[in-house]
Amino acid sequence: MQAGMDVFFLLIGASMVLAMHAGFAFLEAGTVRRKNQVNALSKILCDLGISTVAYFLVGYAVAYGVTFLVPASELTGTTEGGAFGANGIDLVRFFFLLMFAAAIPAIISGGIAERARFMPQLVATGILVGLVYPFFEGIVWGGRFGLQDRIEATFGAPFHDFAGSVVVHGVGGWLALGAVVLLGVRRDRYTVTGQLLAVPPSNIPYLALGSWILCVGWFGFNVMSSQSVETASGLVAMNSLMAMAGGLLVATVVGRKDPGFIHNGALAGLVAVCAGSDVMHPLGALFTGGIAGALFIWGFNKCQRDWKIDDVLGVWPLHGMCGIAGGVLAGVFGQTALGGLGGVSLGAQVVGSVAGMAYAGVMGFVVYGALKATMGIRLTPEDEFRGADIAVHQVPAYPEEEMIH
Repeated sequence: MQAGMDVFFLLIGASMVLAMHAGFAFLEAGTVRRKNQVNALSKILCDLGISTVAYFLVGYAVAYGVTFLVPASELTGTTEGGAFGANGIDLVRFFFLLMFAAAIPAIISGGIAERARFMPQLVATGILVGLVYPFFEGIVWGGRFGLQDRIEATFGAPFHDFAGSVVVHGVGGWLALGAVVLLGVRRDRYTVTGQLLAVPPSNIPYLALGSWILCVGWFGFNVMSSQSVETASGLVAMNSLMAMAGGLLVATVVGRKDPGFIHNGALAGLVAVCAGSDVMHPLGALFTGGIAGALFIWGFNKCQRDWKIDDVLGVWPLHGMCGIAGGVLAGVFGQTALGGLGGVSLGAQVVGSVAGMAYAGVMGFVVYGALKATMGIRLTPEDEFRGADIAVHQVPAYPEEEMIH
């Protein structure tokens, strides 16, 4: 009965996180121009397919030392003395963790939108989900290579990342930085003197829908990270809610009621609270979300205006910066002195967060640099002007309108 309940529990969580990929897709489709909406929707779905195969064949084994290339009777736990749990619990655990892994290319997709080639990005997805992401995932969540033991011996507690502020979002955001920089800016984003040109979102309702889907799915992302009914905690749900509220409210004020900042501010709060959602007091989660909401807007504006980094959806500030901040803040608001449950060390949180940032930052440039040198990763100027919908998929998002015109 316990195994069956855990299977059902994780299956619900995995399905909720699967739905988040629709959120990623609509958030991107609503932000990019109409001529790139089909590409946004298609790219994220195909990335999910590549991620599934890569994580099944390679990635899960890299992270946890487990292979699924055994008879089905062993996979479902019916073989006596087998390595897999009853009722196929390990299979739905794979499904759940796969959805985390597949978030990596979904995050990157938003940063490289409107000028990235389709097939090289699928190759990058296979490499990132099969090798790059699972290596760090295994260190933090799989106890691989003994690094967590060393951190605990040094600081009195291991690096704590309950639901992936650093492991998923931080790594995804810092990998995206390399891809965005190596791709370069869109052809019509800046004038010859470097002045920023406005590119308004194509569809605010799509953008809002994407944010809403992500917000709802995030409660599966966070709460079900306990991976069992017995250890599930309502505190995680409460803290997720408070961080979401903190992020969107601060973003509303700091972003001067801009709808893009409002909807992404909610996501910034959720990104940041993942790491410490199981140990913070709800007020700590509220402050964490608020800090992340302000950090996202600062980072987004700096990227676009000052640093000339053309990150279309702001995935480096949203996931990279806010993810790392969330890892560190778990070591602050998780302390018993601030109402948290304790068991975390600020030193360990800083070390783990910086390690994730450094690893992903380097690997983003390595992977996309190699692909740029061998396959090429950017559309031609002509294809970029026409839009990826026509150039890659040979169909516009609104074919009836095209026929009329």
